[in-house]
Amino acid sequence: MSALDTLKESLIDDTKDLRLNLGAVLGGGSLEPRQRYLVALASALFLNDAELAGAIREDGAGHLDEAAVADAKAAASIMAMNTVYYRFRHMIGKEAYSHRQAGLRMGRMARPATDKATFELASMACAALAGCEACIKAHEEGLIKAGAGEEKVHDAVRIGAVVRGFQTALVASRLPG
Repeated sequence: MSALDTLKESLIDDTKDLRLNLGAVLGGGSLEPRQRYLVALASALFLNDAELAGAIREDGAGHLDEAAVADAKAAASIMAMNTVYYRFRHMIGKEAYSHRQAGLRMGRMARPATDKATFELASMACAALAGCEACIKAHEEGLIKAGAGEEKVHDAVRIGAVVRGFQTALVASRLPG
């Protein structure tokens, strides 16, 4: 039994939809398998869930090479920083902050180990998980300009959403009663 199957089996019947949804988003869609697993891994890492990230990495081993794992880690880490900073700037809405240089290094976004579109898809999922409107808009615009298309953007966000729901289902399944 695979690592994800073991986690899926631990879900209670009340949360079985997430078992099915995780299989569906990792099993198909407009993204290549490597992209699907990279986005899922970045999402689990962004959520600080080592157990789920480990299971995704193990099950996706046939699709996740060293570069893909490295980019998932980098995207999750950079977006953990960016979504706090840019959400603050957006929410505060003062020009005094919006005209200041962020001064935050993000070189990996310009030079990913995989490819720009794949890194951006992982970044998009993390931005959606954080609810950072400014980041969501910026990454969606970049993906569309790069030719990724709305279907791929949609699928990346679906993967992030399902990973988040699955994480919650795991917690709910471990509660007594």
